[in-house]
Amino acid sequence: MDKILLVIDGIEPSIPALDFACYLGRLTRSKITGVFLENLPAEQKPVLKTVHGSPILDWELDETSLEYIGRQKMIDANITRFKEACTSRSVQSNVHRDAGVPTKEIISESRYADIIVVDAATSFNKTFEGSPTEFVKDVLKDAECPVIIAPEDFEGLDEIIFAYDGSKSAAFAIKQFAYLLPELEDKRAILLQINEKGEWNEEDKHNIGEWLQNRYSAIGFQVLEGNTDDRLFDYLFKRKKSMVVMGAYGRTSVSRFFKKSHADRIIKTMTLPIFISHY
Repeated sequence: MDKILLVIDGIEPSIPALDFACYLGRLTRSKITGVFLENLPAEQKPVLKTVHGSPILDWELDETSLEYIGRQKMIDANITRFKEACTSRSVQSNVHRDAGVPTKEIISESRYADIIVVDAATSFNKTFEGSPTEFVKDVLKDAECPVIIAPEDFEGLDEIIFAYDGSKSAAFAIKQFAYLLPELEDKRAILLQINEKGEWNEEDKHNIGEWLQNRYSAIGFQVLEGNTDDRLFDYLFKRKKSMVVMGAYGRTSVSRFFKKSHADRIIKTMTLPIFISHY
């Protein structure tokens, strides 16, 4: 892995997301590109202009206002702090300052990145949204590289939990994770499946297990009986120092995971990084 995109609200950066991105950057010797986003289109105000003798209503950003100048100074200060944080951790860094529509900007950048790191609470709306925000959901749905939801409190990593439902998207996510983060080969790998019978398809278990054995030193298999959503929440809630790997957002249990009414509580309390990849 060479390029990590860290999504940063230029005004209110997420320190936990920065800390986790630096962990990945140092682990993989990858450069972190801090994408400082600001929703300038939302700050535009209506202005009455005259064009060819006729009045028209246009939208402009007043770059001379004290509010605008203050925001730019704050972003400049946060960029300096970002660079200093990376340097202090011996991680190479780069800065992109994007002033367009945040979602479009980060999706465009994702095409040329290996992975995105984002805080689930990142938002550019003026009203409280909870977690994950609409911005984060859009990034998960449309990003052209894998996305990691950064944990609120990262204490290290002992194991990787591969949420595997037998689908192509789940298998693809496992491969993407292994290819991008081979440095984690010494961590315990747990292949987790949840279904109504609580049983593995033995052929499937053998094949995916054989593939994982070439990449991880310790592999475990766990199958749970019952409702996928409820059992998944219960299982993850009890884990510590783990990273979760899941398949394509919007088409599998990942989408349902984030639609649960108590998703905000789970994301905030289980403090696990979540790796999500499209198929």
